[in-house]
Amino acid sequence: MVIEEEGRPLTPDSVGGRLCLDFANTVSQKLSGKSVDDLKSYSDFVTWAVKREILSDQEGEKFYQEALQRPSEASAALNAAKALRTTIYSIFAAIAGDRTPADSDVAKLNKELRKVLTHIQLVKTPTGFEWDWSENEGELDQLLWPVIKSAGDLLVSNEVTRLRKCEGDPCEWLFVDRSKNHSRRWCDMADCGNRAKARRHYARKRATEKV
Repeated sequence: MVIEEEGRPLTPDSVGGRLCLDFANTVSQKLSGKSVDDLKSYSDFVTWAVKREILSDQEGEKFYQEALQRPSEASAALNAAKALRTTIYSIFAAIAGDRTPADSDVAKLNKELRKVLTHIQLVKTPTGFEWDWSENEGELDQLLWPVIKSAGDLLVSNEVTRLRKCEGDPCEWLFVDRSKNHSRRWCDMADCGNRAKARRHYARKRATEKV
């Protein structure tokens, strides 16, 4: 499993700029205004983790097969992931809105961080040392470890001041604004940005017709 994310290229689906934000954005209201959950099952969670390169294809297949053999544990791991997703979104949405995150949410994240950090270790490489996970075979919640670490890393980074919430209605996805003038308004200009542009065009056209 991946442990570092800085400098990793973004995929077309990765608009948050940080792993934890992409995880928070797996619930969408982009099209219909109704909540659409990308993590309907544990296998969806595995697929997402492979796409975000948390897991290799081989690791993803291993977790998928383990989940088939242990459906109740997979369900529990998925429920834990969704609870964490709510906590992460609440924390970073508050910061993006210039509000202080709730103490209860920070406490929940700290609780998860304390558990996750026990799995980090130094490993020797041909050029020195690097961080890696000391994985526990069979733990279906391992997919969450890099997400939790990502949330902690973002909170203590300079980028936390660049957190934004998409202005698309009804999107509200979160992202790090890395634009040169810090003026990014949309999760994706080709998506929410274009819809907002179309709405403005329609409003101007209606106003002209009424004159």
